[in-house]
Amino acid sequence: MIAQVTFPRDTKNNGHGSPPPHPRRLVRLHHHHPHPYGRLTRVTTPSPTSPTSANERPPGPRVRIVHLSGPVFRALAEGDLATASAVSPVPLSEYFIGPDWVGVWKIRRDQAEEDPESPAWVTGVIWDEDRQLAVGRAGFHGPPDEAGMVEVGYAVDPEYRRRGYARAGLEALLERAAREPGVRSVRASISPDNTPSLNLVSQYGFVQVGEQWDEEDGLEIIYEVPANEHPTP
Repeated sequence: MIAQVTFPRDTKNNGHGSPPPHPRRLVRLHHHHPHPYGRLTRVTTPSPTSPTSANERPPGPRVRIVHLSGPVFRALAEGDLATASAVSPVPLSEYFIGPDWVGVWKIRRDQAEEDPESPAWVTGVIWDEDRQLAVGRAGFHGPPDEAGMVEVGYAVDPEYRRRGYARAGLEALLERAAREPGVRSVRASISPDNTPSLNLVSQYGFVQVGEQWDEEDGLEIIYEVPANEHPTP
């Protein structure tokens, strides 16, 4: 289904999570072994103007991921912003019930009903601590699977793009993955023409391990990084 650039969608899960976050069928095209993280092909497509170290870019926003509950997912899936904001830990904007994100909330609603533990892992709010503002969504597609893999997803409200929120959201997810004893690897599934997302994950040690076909989004390249080994740009 995390230096903001325009991400048309969040990265997608390949169905390995528990419970499966997407009802769509994903067809694995290639997944190479025997290396535990598959055939390692480092992402090498950053923009020439992309920052390569923390010293070469201004400080990003201070954010945290605010997790939501089943009732919030249900209200968002139904387009009921008033109810969602009333039961959410933080106020939400109109964009949260817009057409771009409603499908995600329906999936998360169903997950929460099937697995009460999933809301602690799945999509939450990217919350700007200084501005006290909900600027996007980010989370994993589910709890870690049997192999200890989690997949990241993130998206930012268009009003707040290009301000570093996607980077900050991704960093928050990677930091949590590194703290969780049950997580061994972090995955991102990205369309090969989604250059902004490729540019972002390339700075955090993700390597290509395979491909899959998403019935909605077409070909996606699967990238992974060990949970405790991602570098800090």
